Amino acid sequence: MTDPTPAFPRGTILGYPRIGRRRELKRAVESHWKGAIDEAALEQTAADLRRATRERLAELGLGRDDSSIPESFSYYDQVLDAAAAVGALPERFAGLREADGTVGLAAYFTAARGEGENAPLEMTKWFDTNYHYLVPEIGPETSFALSSDRFARQVAEAKADGFTVRPVVVGPVTLLALAKATDASPDGFDPLRRLDDLLPVYAELLASLRAVGAEWVQLDEPALVSESLPASADALAAAAERAYAMLGGSADRPAILVTAGYAQLSTEAWTVLAAAPVEALAIDLTRGAVPAPAAGLDGKVLVGGVIDGRNIWRGDLAGAWATLEDLGRLGAAQISAGTSTSLQHVPHDVADESALDPRLVSWLAFADQKTAQVVTLARGLSEGADAIAGEVAEASAALADRRSAPGVRDGAVRERAAALTQADFSRVDYAARVAAQQEALGLPVLPTTTIGSFPQTGDIRRARARHGKGEITTEEYEQFLRDEIARVVTLQEDLGLDVLVHGEAERNDMVQYFAENLDGFEVTQNGWVQSYGSRATRPSILWGDVSRPAPITVAWSAFAQSLTEKPMKGMLTGPVTILAWSFVRDDQPLADTANQVALALRDEIADLEAAGIGVIQVDEPALRELLPLKRNDQPSYLEWSVGSFRLATAGAAESTQVHTHLCYSEFDVVIDAIAALDADVTSIEAARSRGEVIGDIAASGFTHGVGPGVYDIHSPRVPSVAEVADLLDRAATELPLRQVWVNPDCGLKTRGYDETVASLRNIIEATRSIRDKVGATV
Repeated sequence: MTDPTPAFPRGTILGYPRIGRRRELKRAVESHWKGAIDEAALEQTAADLRRATRERLAELGLGRDDSSIPESFSYYDQVLDAAAAVGALPERFAGLREADGTVGLAAYFTAARGEGENAPLEMTKWFDTNYHYLVPEIGPETSFALSSDRFARQVAEAKADGFTVRPVVVGPVTLLALAKATDASPDGFDPLRRLDDLLPVYAELLASLRAVGAEWVQLDEPALVSESLPASADALAAAAERAYAMLGGSADRPAILVTAGYAQLSTEAWTVLAAAPVEALAIDLTRGAVPAPAAGLDGKVLVGGVIDGRNIWRGDLAGAWATLEDLGRLGAAQISAGTSTSLQHVPHDVADESALDPRLVSWLAFADQKTAQVVTLARGLSEGADAIAGEVAEASAALADRRSAPGVRDGAVRERAAALTQADFSRVDYAARVAAQQEALGLPVLPTTTIGSFPQTGDIRRARARHGKGEITTEEYEQFLRDEIARVVTLQEDLGLDVLVHGEAERNDMVQYFAENLDGFEVTQNGWVQSYGSRATRPSILWGDVSRPAPITVAWSAFAQSLTEKPMKGMLTGPVTILAWSFVRDDQPLADTANQVALALRDEIADLEAAGIGVIQVDEPALRELLPLKRNDQPSYLEWSVGSFRLATAGAAESTQVHTHLCYSEFDVVIDAIAALDADVTSIEAARSRGEVIGDIAASGFTHGVGPGVYDIHSPRVPSVAEVADLLDRAATELPLRQVWVNPDCGLKTRGYDETVASLRNIIEATRSIRDKVGATV
């Protein structure tokens, strides 16, 4: 840019929750999908939420006119936003564009959710978080063009309200590095090869932002920290060098802040970005250290991400201040305080949690409190350390109180964990288990089952709410649940499923349900965090040593088994997933906490077996999610994560069939770990990716039972019999038939009964057709 660089604030956050404090965006979007409100009403709700966010951040101390407030709103996903802006939607959605070629909301939502025979974009985890992004499909034929003015309109909207905001866009390198090749691409095609074609469109996008008053733009490039992507660190750094030489050299643009959160920047990328013609860099200093000095920093702003954007613990302001002082020794023109990542990974405001113990609350910081911490550090950078001495001392006192509080350490729990031996982590040989389980269960070839949950209807949610308010008694509520379980069991028998589930009507969430029944946890009332699209979860808070005071699932599973002669699965959430989908204590190694949870689950499995349950599923959908982004950190993670699952399940009898479930991640890098879990059956997401994982499973020599999903439950589409049969035929062709199970991708909680029943009927029909086809070899 040729104009003088506008000043950058001494403190900023990199993003903010966008679903609304009471999930207002979720309700509006889903109402629009149902046809209850039109697009104009949806746009108005979104605009109101954006205005409320800007006003709240200004109340907390960020500036109205200094670009310290990020404009990070999204209707569904930030990666989809960037792909739509540059026109990178697959050809199958071309007919949904507006007459002038732009990508409107109809095309945008269809790419996210699918329509008819047009499958949606694949969905997977955003780095090592529980947020899911939509995977762009980019090939040699993809035509890039500025196709949406939504980023610019939001900047102009803020300007009209008296705010100069900093628009947040996924950067060009990350957009391509996270993309997959289109089906029309030649074998081995790398979307990064399209970088030079994409950059002029990004330059046009930046010019459009400047034209409506943006002084700064934030380009998020977390791909530059990851060693788990197909592209090497060298290739990503080279792409960043080309990208920011071109974009930084453009005269018609706002000042550029490049962010790299979630881990330490590679040395190659740090060197490139330090020398690039951009005005500011933001780095994660909670999951990375202060880097070495590098050429080019003397004219730049360095934003130190010293407030953790991914947990809810009150920040150590003394430690954060010391880190900022270290960062200042690199010779940058200015040091600013910031969050390590966007705050989209944490809830809005701990002040909304009136039911939590005040002592626990004093240890916590949600998005608003983290923003306030950044503002405090910014004041220190402007006025000196003495100006914030009181706030720093208060934060240190809260940390000390947390360390000494009752329940944080439980002697009995720690003694049990310390007494573990290697024998506690291993079952008998798999071959012996297969024989015992076949004799006990007598299942057919291609056995059918579901992942666990059935639709959580309005009636279920209302009954739960009425019980919580005391409007119905516990006896009335439990009778309602028994009636619901009986209905689900009857439905599954009528459909012809082989291994049944009880439907989990009693559970509000697969992690929260266990958190409510284990010591060492607390749950929130309004701690909603976006998982994907319009879906949000309330992560529980794991604050102390974990133990199980009483059986949790046994009574419901035993009741369901009493209603049928078919095998009934007991349903548990695994230790890694309980950790991944909670806000976990950060004062001890994750491995120690995982083993505490595993021991509680081991006791639950023993009680399920005693109650006559012979199939037990221990879900670990987050196994891949927590895989560290740095290769050197991955072996130790895989060792303890696999170990905790084996600790939970190794006490099961050889005739007990142990299942696990994994979903919505790229699994090729953890296939060996999946095998090491030693589960008898593993169900795994495969429908949205059209069975891609089947080849990885076959190539790995995986020997245990496996159920590649045949029904994408995150889309409202009902898969046809032919579509399911194609996936099953591929599985039955590439894998030994004795290994293959038939199941949806994930639990059915979020779907309605009409589409669920129709989909399951098609699955059963397709399974029978494949059984007939292979009958001669069975």
